[in-house]
Amino acid sequence: MAIEIKKVVSKADMKRFIRFNYELYKNNPYSVPDLQEDMLDTYDPRKNAAFDFCEAEFFLAFRDGEIVGRVAAFINHKANTTWNTQNVRFGWIDFVDDEAVSRALLQTVEEWGRTKGCNKIIGPMGFTDLDPEGMLIEGFDQLSTMSSIYNYPYYPQHMERHGYEREIDWVERKILVPKTETDATQEKYIRVAEVVKQRSKLHVRKFKSVKEIKQDGYIYKIFDVINKAYAPLFGYSEITKGQVDKYADQYLQFLDLRLLSIIENEDNEPVAMGLGMASLSHALRKAKGKLLPFGWFHLLKAIYWKPSHILDLLLVAVLPEYQNKGVNAMLFADIIPIAKAMGFEYAESHPQLETNEKGQNLWSYFDAEIHKRRRCFQKQL
Repeated sequence: MAIEIKKVVSKADMKRFIRFNYELYKNNPYSVPDLQEDMLDTYDPRKNAAFDFCEAEFFLAFRDGEIVGRVAAFINHKANTTWNTQNVRFGWIDFVDDEAVSRALLQTVEEWGRTKGCNKIIGPMGFTDLDPEGMLIEGFDQLSTMSSIYNYPYYPQHMERHGYEREIDWVERKILVPKTETDATQEKYIRVAEVVKQRSKLHVRKFKSVKEIKQDGYIYKIFDVINKAYAPLFGYSEITKGQVDKYADQYLQFLDLRLLSIIENEDNEPVAMGLGMASLSHALRKAKGKLLPFGWFHLLKAIYWKPSHILDLLLVAVLPEYQNKGVNAMLFADIIPIAKAMGFEYAESHPQLETNEKGQNLWSYFDAEIHKRRRCFQKQL
């Protein structure tokens, strides 16, 4: 049966684009659906500052009038300029287990990319590195996080059959939270943190309110640390002020500020940051991808009343000139006792590039295991 590809042209189409993922995975115990309300904003050029330097189209695949796949095609012009590439990206791709469907979706992105002068396709990627990226290739029996992609095992098999090859991999770790005050991991970080604190004249800064984080533009300084720390990493494009404003409005109000750790130098300027939050994976599954009519209740319950025993580590960033100097020990020495007191049993690391040795070394003294691996695929056009 012929596969028909249609471009998303209306808000109703876009809602169908978003909901296809939920319908495809609604009986899967490991998938975590995106919130429809958040994704509508992400895909809206009027609300997502990434469209200042990205262009995108969205496509649905139909068979006999039924949606059987979806994909986003986009170009991050800033990343292409930064890395001297001519890449088209694909992302938010989902499809039934039919190679004709996945082939039609990918060929649509390939052709769109060619018309834009691109010579290579990569993905799955997001507009920027703060969007989910990387197709799961190991860890299909592990609960996903709200900031990462879950997909069925047949996805990467389709990619390889369509001539796509490995570009780069990310890994994720499950990290046990130390249980006792005398735990060797905790003691080590406390000792190292004290040495680094004295030697480099650094200190930990904590916040009591979101207003304090935004005061005098401090939040932009935090993202400046992130931009400088992540600048050498694969495909990274600098987070803009407009994007910072959007993320701040969307997420700051839900953060438990105890889990935000900032390391400052003697001039009270940030040099490193670490951010975690209680996992919302189970709450998002109960919400079924929507805030209304009752999805908001499950999320608020998970944030304020009955948080998960899983800690999602969203971001860890250290300025290049402070890397390999033990600054990360100060972050962990601050967060570990808090995580333990809050009842977290283990943490989920954010996806880290396999080639990022400095990032990988963060976990060398923890009881941790790699439990997920994801891949960016590529193909020459």
